Amino acid sequence: MIIGLVGLPGSGKSSVARLLGQHYGWDTDDTDSVIESRLRCPIREYFESCGEPAFRDVEARVLREQVERSGPLVLATGGGIVLRQENRELLRKRCLVFYLRSTPEELARRLRHDSKRPLLQGVDALRKLRELSAVRDPLYRQTAHYVVDANRPTIWGLVHWICMQLELGGHVAPPNRLGA
Repeated sequence: MIIGLVGLPGSGKSSVARLLGQHYGWDTDDTDSVIESRLRCPIREYFESCGEPAFRDVEARVLREQVERSGPLVLATGGGIVLRQENRELLRKRCLVFYLRSTPEELARRLRHDSKRPLLQGVDALRKLRELSAVRDPLYRQTAHYVVDANRPTIWGLVHWICMQLELGGHVAPPNRLGA
């Protein structure tokens, strides 16, 4: 089984993936980290030098590779991965997808000191996040099996809610913690 996490930049996908992986003892990966490792440069640099279409091509290849892996995996995706129909279909078909939904206002608060987000540089971040949300929210909803309120007070609260959905939905057995 692959759990896929989608959402706007700053919604907590990477942190949630790491904690879910630890909780269930599963592998975790992050499409943005894989891309940076493969390109040997930060996404921001590649984005600036090669443009968004070239980046989206690399992102689509990485997603295909990730969802073809065997064994359980929690996969955090880049915020714009849903912009391509092929990616939405692949995620929906091969993963159990959770959309970590946050308001643009909350995301702007979280990201106010982050310099790594290429689409949020040199602009009014709140305005840009509102624009991204208007375009991407319907695409995230189309892709997701579950929509999660990521404005929850703690990352652990968010992880707990996702674990409950996974376990109550019969997707995953609760981890056996006896003797731990």
